[in-house]
Amino acid sequence: MKILGIESSSLVASVAVVTDDVVTAEFTANFKKTHSQTLLPMLDQMGKLIELDMKTLDAIAVAAGPGSFTGLRIGAATAKGLGLALGKPLAAVPTLEALACNLWGCAGVVCPILDARRDQVYTGVYRVGQSGAAEKEKADVMLPEIILDQCALDIAGLMRKLEEIGEPVTFLGDGVSVFRERLSAELKVPYTFAPAQNNRQRAASVAALGTEYVKCGRTVTAAEFKPDYLRKSQAEREREEKEEQKR
Repeated sequence: MKILGIESSSLVASVAVVTDDVVTAEFTANFKKTHSQTLLPMLDQMGKLIELDMKTLDAIAVAAGPGSFTGLRIGAATAKGLGLALGKPLAAVPTLEALACNLWGCAGVVCPILDARRDQVYTGVYRVGQSGAAEKEKADVMLPEIILDQCALDIAGLMRKLEEIGEPVTFLGDGVSVFRERLSAELKVPYTFAPAQNNRQRAASVAALGTEYVKCGRTVTAAEFKPDYLRKSQAEREREEKEEQKR
């Protein structure tokens, strides 16, 4: 099975191909350029390097959110355009599940945190790759166990949830740099932070998890796919606040 992965839910832009459970190629950049400038050139360069015939893809896996509204829209447009042109299904992979899979086999629980502004994070809590912890919809399908499904929480609320779970936790994601000091000062369960090579989104993880989604039939058509923003954009919230003030 050959799966193209697309990740654009944050500052990271990443594309990858996973072929029969092997990462054939991955191109990732974490730099201040818009994804409209990076995704297609990266995909083109990667495709030329491995002589990829896009028609041989079985599906396109795309980070479906939450994350940057603009980034998700660009990733969605790219995936939908390719899916429609090639007639391929899309695997809508939750951003935080794919991020958690960077730490497959990690002891305790994994907690990705993405900075959502206003003292909030996009987050979830997962057990990844431990014996008996994988969700098996088919005998050969391996998915993370969802302990807390992805959501938007204030950081204090997240710490309360983790203390209720009561297990050692590993954090990763761009929210770590924002909330590291507060987590270190206030969290009452054992914790650690993922190393640099694992702490940001990767298209290889999106493609690998997308492979598992395809195995158990969790795909949509390119026309059906929509990003999962989890909450309204800042512009929408500000407009609603202004309208409320006028009443």
